[in-house]
Amino acid sequence: MTDIAAPPRRRRRLRTGSLVVDLVLLSVGVIMVAPLVWLISSSLTAASAAFSLPPTWIPRPFSLQNFADVPELVPFGRMALNSLLVATISTAGALLVSVLAAYAFSRLSFRGSRALFVALLSALMVPTQLTIIPVFILMRNLGLVDTLTALWLPTLINVFAIFFLRQYFNSIPKELDDAARIDGAGHLWILFRMLVPLSGPALAALSILLFEMSWNNYFNPLIFISTPEKMTLPLGLVTLQSGQGGGSPAVVVFAAITLVVLPVLILFLLFQRSFVTSIASTGIRG
Repeated sequence: MTDIAAPPRRRRRLRTGSLVVDLVLLSVGVIMVAPLVWLISSSLTAASAAFSLPPTWIPRPFSLQNFADVPELVPFGRMALNSLLVATISTAGALLVSVLAAYAFSRLSFRGSRALFVALLSALMVPTQLTIIPVFILMRNLGLVDTLTALWLPTLINVFAIFFLRQYFNSIPKELDDAARIDGAGHLWILFRMLVPLSGPALAALSILLFEMSWNNYFNPLIFISTPEKMTLPLGLVTLQSGQGGGSPAVVVFAAITLVVLPVLILFLLFQRSFVTSIASTGIRG
């Protein structure tokens, strides 16, 4: 009698535990999403009613004036173009370099490869703030200070992207390489005609991460850029809040932040399935 009744009780405990986990995750998700929802709602609300208590989650009265005021205070369109240009070049360039380096560490056997890979990974433990001075000196010697090139050139080598792709390439059977070599394929054919198409989810995930990293980068533009026409959006938001904007209304700043956040949010929503798939498969296979 006891043995027969045990499985249903165990199933009930499992269901209860699963429900508790779901409630906890739902609560954490609501807490994380609430500021974003309030930000967007406030940016769509008239300035006179934006900070009412208790806060309203639906914009009343609805107004787009805050978004119209942004280009009047800072060259938002130019800053957005700069951010898009830097983020696109950084993402594409870092993907190309990372694919080539990951293939070398995953498929090629050469003397000192393991030591070189360990040394490369050790760079992940060095904060960006420690390397910014030699990078700045290098950019100054190259005459690239106060140019957009100084923002994307140092990002072409991304250690995390190399490690991530190397782990993904390791999950692809090497027997496929041997079969391709029998047919006369070289390294570049194997990489770009076989491994890259098979690594679509990983490349999609990396694209999101690299684009977001460059799009939201504030530290590097603060160091390298001084001309307002060459500023990117994160640096321009600070200018809007306190500098050139002369202390702009908070709702106008919220509208500008919303315009900055939405492209990355839309990009993630479009590729979230590939992102989750690549993270899961790399963690399991790698």
